[in-house]
Amino acid sequence: METLANWNGGGPGPWILFFPLIWAAAVAGVVTVLRRTARRGRGAPWRSLDSGRPMGDSPLAVLGRRFASGEIDEDEYWRRLSVLDERFGSLGKG
Repeated sequence: METLANWNGGGPGPWILFFPLIWAAAVAGVVTVLRRTARRGRGAPWRSLDSGRPMGDSPLAVLGRRFASGEIDEDEYWRRLSVLDERFGSLGKG
């Protein structure tokens, strides 16, 4: 009976070299998938735990940018800040 391990009666043939290559490719694939998965879980900006908005678009950030650019004056800033504080609770607790 002829088996794959017998190559012209002299033992395993050159095909036996493909098995380590297949295992190396499988291990490299698993390592690549694990690395990409771990990278995505490190708090990327598009996966924030807030309300789904990017980090810089919070109401406080928008208010601060408008004040800094001169769109609103100081009185308007403090008035809107107090409204945000009433609506969203304590501003210091994120």
